[in-house]
Amino acid sequence: MGKFDKIYEEYMRRRQMALAMGGEEELKKRKEKGQTNARERIELLCDPGTFTEVGLFVTHRQTKFGMADRYIPAEGVVTGFGKVNGRYVVIASEDYTAMAGTYGEYHGKKFVWAVQFAMEKGWPFIGINDSAGARLQEGMDCLEAYGWLFRAQTIASGVIPQIALLLGPCLGGQAYHPIMNDFLIQSKKTGFIGIAGPAFVKTQTGEDITLEELCGWEPHAKKAGSTHIVGEDDYECIELCKKLLSYLPSNNKEKPPRGERYDDPEREIPELDEYIPDPNLRVPYDMKPLIEMVVDKGSFFEIHKYFAQNLIVGFARFDGRVAGIVANQPKVLMGGLDCDASDKLARFVRFCDLFNIPVVTFVDCPAFWIGSYHEWRGILRHGAKTLYAWSEATVPLVSVIIGKSYAGAHYAMLDKSIGADLVFAWPTAKINIVGAETAASVIYAKEIKQSDNPKETAKRLIEEYRSKLENPYQAAERGYVDDVIMPRYTRKYICKALEVLENKQAKRPDKKYSNINL
Repeated sequence: MGKFDKIYEEYMRRRQMALAMGGEEELKKRKEKGQTNARERIELLCDPGTFTEVGLFVTHRQTKFGMADRYIPAEGVVTGFGKVNGRYVVIASEDYTAMAGTYGEYHGKKFVWAVQFAMEKGWPFIGINDSAGARLQEGMDCLEAYGWLFRAQTIASGVIPQIALLLGPCLGGQAYHPIMNDFLIQSKKTGFIGIAGPAFVKTQTGEDITLEELCGWEPHAKKAGSTHIVGEDDYECIELCKKLLSYLPSNNKEKPPRGERYDDPEREIPELDEYIPDPNLRVPYDMKPLIEMVVDKGSFFEIHKYFAQNLIVGFARFDGRVAGIVANQPKVLMGGLDCDASDKLARFVRFCDLFNIPVVTFVDCPAFWIGSYHEWRGILRHGAKTLYAWSEATVPLVSVIIGKSYAGAHYAMLDKSIGADLVFAWPTAKINIVGAETAASVIYAKEIKQSDNPKETAKRLIEEYRSKLENPYQAAERGYVDDVIMPRYTRKYICKALEVLENKQAKRPDKKYSNINL
């Protein structure tokens, strides 16, 4: 018998206890439900053999309420670092089989270590959420640990990308952790998030509602806008996370990784010349196929697909270069901007700016939506966020005006005066302070009213105004549009613009941050 045998036996016993998670029975239950466990999720996410665990033996220190002799393997959260497609990331994966993955003092300390270590190393942070919520037995120790995590996340925000994978429940104060990440990916089958569960809601408000209706993917991806990306199950969510990471730099000092150059940057797209169904822009059309045609084939990755669908945002590549895409969707609310679309635009643009990702816009926007509903919801306050986002952005900014670009929406969708480096317009573009109908009805109000045939006079004067001012040429004459281009050449112009703007440098005044309308 070796002199260290007992020591090593004790070491193996403790290690096996920690690695056993919630035990064979609990792991079997998850498998029968088709769910992966905390360690399997890390294995699916990381390149084989690259994950190094940190904090395996960490445990709680609570002695009350039966906790003195209760062992929680790895404190209910597996933390460490590994590689995803060859690049390092830091991961915290909650283990529901270990006391339901409840969040306590040392569970929180492990999360905080992961976020801070990621920031120090300049690596993305990925949190995999699957927890019943706060560990009530720990009282104030649990409560304070939430604050540590929220502060760590906030300080790391803008330094490293932070991604949350919602593959189980995440309720109560803990739900702010994934919400505060840059992106939240939610499983349709198992992901649930909310400030409170249905039982608590019913006792407090009397509202009778199911878990799916309150905390499922539809209310958060479609209505609240909390969820950015939706996957069918654990496996698809993890694959979507890998894909998202491929568009992002590891930190704010790096540029996004350039992909394979497989699509000709000079490629012409003749179909675009006839893409808009009506020269007068009265017939709605789908902007997404247009985007798909212009970017590198198959590279468009949409964000916030189900939320504020009158605006499209996402990532794509042009000749291998990553760019953020912001586009109006004319087939939904005419592509006009409302409160939700404004929030969606502003946060996406600010993320791109934080992580050195150029932004390209495809513009066909009649206006910010008006009326009492929008006014009382705060359209001015929400709309102002878009103006802040563009004005503060220092990354390359390229705008392509396809159709309407009127009034405040002209700036909200990126024009020269708000910060665009290069602006191109199709011959179909209508750029003006308002539409011809509105302008003519004001300018020629007296003439129309006094004419023998007001209807015909109005029609004639509207066309006269349209031919003089509602087109891309006045903007081009003043230098507010850099060129009016044939639609078929759109890809070529964008690829060239991103190439020449690649090393753009911009300075801003020395200050903490702007007082954006939140």
